[in-house]
Amino acid sequence: MATSSSDRDKLVLRFAPSPNGRLHLGHAFSALTNERIAARLGGRLLLRIEDIDVTRCRPEFEQAIHEDLAWLGLRFDDAVRRQSEHFDDYRAALDLLRGRGLVYPCFCSRQQIGRAVGAKEAETGGAWPRDPDGSPLYPGTCRKLSEAEAQARIAAGEPHVLRLAMDRALSEIGGEAVYQRFDEAGTECMVRAEPERWGDVVLARKDVPTSYHLSVVVDDALQGVTHVVRGRDLEAATDIHAVLQRLLGLASPRYHFHRLLQDETGQKLAKSRMSESLADLRVRGVTAAEIRERLGFP
Repeated sequence: MATSSSDRDKLVLRFAPSPNGRLHLGHAFSALTNERIAARLGGRLLLRIEDIDVTRCRPEFEQAIHEDLAWLGLRFDDAVRRQSEHFDDYRAALDLLRGRGLVYPCFCSRQQIGRAVGAKEAETGGAWPRDPDGSPLYPGTCRKLSEAEAQARIAAGEPHVLRLAMDRALSEIGGEAVYQRFDEAGTECMVRAEPERWGDVVLARKDVPTSYHLSVVVDDALQGVTHVVRGRDLEAATDIHAVLQRLLGLASPRYHFHRLLQDETGQKLAKSRMSESLADLRVRGVTAAEIRERLGFP
């Protein structure tokens, strides 16, 4: 990946953990991969705290993130961006999409969606399509609501999310979205996104005026991120991000998807499975140098 010295000054990467638990070796691997690629490119590395989940994110976990990353010897450029402080940015992006008729309110609960999908399967005698994460595609129940009915339910305070009308979105961008992928050897290729396999994704949740997909797209653009380095478990989600970037008129970063670390059972390390944290390793006497060597970053 050839870059001039002037280009290098503009290259920006970011590591973006969520403070909803303690960091584990998988997070360390991702952060160190970002550090290595940023150094090879001569770019800057930013830290972003993705804390839109107000029910699970906690200050003590955020403080622990800073402690763990400092212990690993990681240093970041510029001020830390904390998503919970920038909801207005995400509202502005939603307003742009709403003004073009690309989002709609959905009042369905998970149980209602499940029942609707079950009815569809009973009607067709086949399995209802699922998204790359394994969840059934939204069957479009609330797309049938009139504007008057939807606004009346909102005015009455009924909880709702905002969904992207995927067919309208694809129609607006001409039916195709692409993004550029790169590997650590410098090879690049163009990838055709397949956002239709996600259906009408949620862009704003019931409890916060945004979602992961919308926030990261807006943040990457506002922070000038040129290269996104993240795990392979987020590769499919890039389909959605490519569409949103086109719709919002934002530049699309280059993407690299690194391998995922697994435990002894072959499952990826995860907070939800209580994978051993960096803090636990530190208490056991493991050093940062040993962690770096173990992960391939001597």
